[in-house]
Amino acid sequence: MARLSIIRWLPQLVLGLSCLLLLSIWIATDSIAAGKTLTVATEPTFPPFEFQSVTGELQGFDIDLMNAIASSSGFRVKYQNMPFAGMIPALQTQTVDAAVAAMAITAERVKTISFSRPYFKSGVAIATRADNQNIINFDSLKNKTIGVQIGTTGAQKAKSIPGSEIRTFDDSPLTLQALINGNVDAVLNDQVVLLYGIKTGNLEKLKVVSSLLTEEFYGIPTPKGSPNLQAINQGIETVLKNGTYAKIYEKWFGIQPPQLPEKSPIENQAPKKGVSQLFTSLSIIFKSLPTLLNGALVTLELTAISVLLGMIGGTLIGIVRLFPTPPLPWIARAYVDFFRGTPLLVQIFMIYFGLPALAQNFGFTFTLNRLVAAVIALSLNCAAYIAEIVRAGIQSIEPGQTEASQSLGLSSVQTMRYVIFPQALRRMLPPLGNQFISLLKDTSLVAIIGFEELFRKGQLIVAENYRSFEIYATVALVYLFLTLLSSQALSRFERSLNPINKKKAN
Repeated sequence: MARLSIIRWLPQLVLGLSCLLLLSIWIATDSIAAGKTLTVATEPTFPPFEFQSVTGELQGFDIDLMNAIASSSGFRVKYQNMPFAGMIPALQTQTVDAAVAAMAITAERVKTISFSRPYFKSGVAIATRADNQNIINFDSLKNKTIGVQIGTTGAQKAKSIPGSEIRTFDDSPLTLQALINGNVDAVLNDQVVLLYGIKTGNLEKLKVVSSLLTEEFYGIPTPKGSPNLQAINQGIETVLKNGTYAKIYEKWFGIQPPQLPEKSPIENQAPKKGVSQLFTSLSIIFKSLPTLLNGALVTLELTAISVLLGMIGGTLIGIVRLFPTPPLPWIARAYVDFFRGTPLLVQIFMIYFGLPALAQNFGFTFTLNRLVAAVIALSLNCAAYIAEIVRAGIQSIEPGQTEASQSLGLSSVQTMRYVIFPQALRRMLPPLGNQFISLLKDTSLVAIIGFEELFRKGQLIVAENYRSFEIYATVALVYLFLTLLSSQALSRFERSLNPINKKKAN
């Protein structure tokens, strides 16, 4: 009877164990797939390769291709928004596992990162305004102002133009906006990107001239020795063979894709061993120091001019805020609230890119010099903060001082000039010193419009040698030296105005 009972329940037992085994395998497989997630850097400002839809979703040729590669190779992708110039440093430090950014495979880049097999063929082209009949080829760019995106092959190509002035921007839309505004004569960038930007952005005032200046291949960059490179290459090979690549290419460009080589024309290099990193780092720092110090002088010049204009404007606005009757105090308050309540970076964009674009809507054209735009933005912002310092400093003086001065027959202007303001100035010096140091550091924000101060100089060096830690650490130390020097100078000036110290000196 016992045997019959066991035989009777045996099929159910086998079925249950089989289901349990299948469930375990499914859970294990799912956990492995879920655990294999690659963090992929991308900059969604480079249509048609990577950009955001109206709903904020990532889209573009690179995004569709990377998703297809991940699907065919069995891993997942987590996209991380990152500026193009910061991708190679992030790959070097393995902050990200890969990047999709229409990045060309170059001899300099393969020294620091490893590329997948080529997945796209492209080249650099010239864009200029439609009414420009002087720029017809590469040779006609001589002595012209050229706009480029920092860290791109277009930026490298622009260096070979005799007598040209190169202006660097952080992304492709900014370079095209600078071209529309007349800040640059031409733009060098990938032909596909220029054509797509002109077509979809309704930029009928622009055109692409001449043929390709270079022939290059894009690859997916990964850190040196990355274990994920083989899976990415297998995924690219799969989508090329099964027709998925051709469908994605036709979706975004409307034509059949060209033939691609199986291997990159520039082979990945193995990491160097046995080389003293300390001596290499020191060599890079000493080599870059003259350029960075030149940028520091530009930073000091920009800070000095902006503080001077900000002091004049801020003092007047601060005094106007103390007027007893409107509307001037209301206008001054609105000014202060606007410039203190909006980011300085947005104000720089509004002045350098927004004002010329607004002027074009009213039928006239003007351009702003980068130095002028930077000084205007920093001075207006600085004036708003100084206005509040001045107002608070004046109001901190006891009302009895004003009454005593008026009882001696001094007018309101004389009272302010000889009695109130000298006392208030000593109280205003510490916050004014803080404002000066803050402005000194805030000058780094004008790098966004290509103004080559200290921080931008550092960015340009990193775009060439990809040694981000050494360069940015040196930039930070230079800023620290400037702020410490400024703090000491301001402290001495503050002590010199102290009446007690003057008595001791006498």
